[in-house]
Parts: sequence; C-alpha cells; structure tokens
Amino acid sequence: MPILDESHDLQHPVESDGAWSESYYFNAYDPGVDCGFFSRIGVRPNEGTIDAHFALWLPTGDVAHVRYKREQHEMIDTHLEVEGVTYDCIEPMREWRLRVKGDAFVQRLGGDTGPATVALDVDVRFHALTPAIGVDGQGAGRSGAASAAASAAVGKGHLEQAGRWTGTVTVDGDTFELTDARGNRDKSWGARSWGAPLMWRWFSINIDDDTHFGGVRIGTPEGDLHRGWVWRDGEATSVAEWKVRTELADDGLTQRVVHLTVVDKAGRDHELRGDLLRVAPLPRKSADGVTVVNEGLARWTYEGRTGSGIAEYLHQLDADGRPRVPIE
Repeated sequence: MPILDESHDLQHPVESDGAWSESYYFNAYDPGVDCGFFSRIGVRPNEGTIDAHFALWLPTGDVAHVRYKREQHEMIDTHLEVEGVTYDCIEPMREWRLRVKGDAFVQRLGGDTGPATVALDVDVRFHALTPAIGVDGQGAGRSGAASAAASAAVGKGHLEQAGRWTGTVTVDGDTFELTDARGNRDKSWGARSWGAPLMWRWFSINIDDDTHFGGVRIGTPEGDLHRGWVWRDGEATSVAEWKVRTELADDGLTQRVVHLTVVDKAGRDHELRGDLLRVAPLPRKSADGVTVVNEGLARWTYEGRTGSGIAEYLHQLDADGRPRVPIE
C-alpha cells in the first residue's frame, strides 16, 4: 500500500453519489489508566449532514457515548465541529487535536449498576508515529473485482496512521492523564453504505512505538478482500492475507479471543493474539436488515510483547439475529 502525501488529510472533490462521504476516525487506549476511546466524524455533503460519535472506554468496564448531527452542505476539513465534538488539524499528517464536552449516555457491558449518564471533558492530541498508508481513490493500490466491489461500498480512498496520544480525559470531575496511550487514525472518502459489505474484520494494533498493524478483511460478492499494512523496522509492508480464527462468547456472535496470522507481501508470517477487554455492539438498521459492528478493545500479544488496539467485527444479521456469513 502506498504512502500518501499531506494533501489527503484535506478534503477531496465531492462526487455525485448520494452516499458520498468523507470521514475521520481516531482511537486510543492507555493501559496505565485503563481508559481510551474511539471517535468518528463523517461529512455527507450530498445528503447535507455531518455527524459525530465519540465513545469512551471507561475504567468501570462500560462505554460512554456522545452522538451529534447537524446540517452541512459544503465540505470542511481542518476544523470539524459538531456540537460538543471538535476535531482540529494542527499539522496535516502529523498532529490532530480532539475536544469533547457534554453529557454522554453509558452503554452497559458488564452490569446494571452506575450512572446512566456521565459528564465528559476531553482534550487530547494525536502525534503521528508513522506516515499515512493507504489508497488514493484514483486506482493506486487497488485492483481486481473484490477491490472494485469494496470501493463502491465503503469508500474509494482510505488512509491509516499510527500515533501516540497526550492530554486529559475527565469523567464526572475525575481526570485521567494519558501518558502511555497509542492508537491509530484513519480517513475514508467516497460512497459509504453500511449495509453493503457481507462482513468485515478490521484491526488496529499498536505493540509499541515502532511496531504497528492495520487493515481489514472485507467480504464482497466477488470474494474476500485483504488490505492492510505492517509497520516494523522503520518501514511499511503491505498485507497479503489476514488469517483469522475467533473464540466466541456463549452468544455465538461476540469475539472473545482473536488469533491472527498476518501474512505480509515480504513473505513473513506475523502471529498475534488478541484478548478482548471490552466489546461494544453498535447496531444499525437499514432497508436490508440489521448491521451490527462489534467494536472490540483488545490486548494484543506479538513476539513476547504486549500492546493494545481494536478488533472490530461487522456482521449482517438474518431474521433470527445470526450472522449471514459464518464467523471464522
């Protein structure tokens, strides 16, 4: 996958598809304070909207969510603000600042005790550790029928980048300082339809400052598409295949342990194990049924070292609530 230049951190020309979107995503986790987040802002100018979602992994084991949406008919890029969620590009491809302030509703993951809402005050900064790796939406880095099918469903252009986080997260007056937080960011542009992929397994893995993995295995009618990158020894190598084996919870749907063999295009096999710390189900209804994204925070082990990151599973559910594509 190519290294993309700074221009791709700014807005791209809007195309005619009604589902055209440009979205910005960030995640972070600091094991020292057992706190982190994932967040996304999506601009859909043809629909005339911009929406924001910020989800905080609470030390209690639950997740607190903030969601906002408003009108937006023109593209914006370096300052994105949706009510209490603000993204500022300090320096393209190098530093972003995220601020969140407002009441968040608590999604229970392990019990029914505790407050239903919490007050958030977040001020954090992303500092890039790697260049931005991805596809430019103009054909570079994509080929084949499965690639074309995925591009039409989830965006033609995409980048990912690993980084460190600094700043503070305050929950109901209790402040957590991020001192050992890493995470990845990504950006996508093009048509986006959540109900289109047959499934996906998306991974965002940070072992240490010098070792990172990112990418996706996405199901299409033309077959599975494997995309991604390995950052190791100061250079990026593209992923040829994500070999996935999953240990599931009793519900048969929620990932609990993920065994990965990441095969890169240099011929290396990277063996990783992800033990899920929390999994937040995020359902979406559409005309075609129900899509659920199981957003998983994982502790990752690789070559005797331990890091953290995301193991995200998207399922299209049938009428009985079962995944239409079996979980491997």
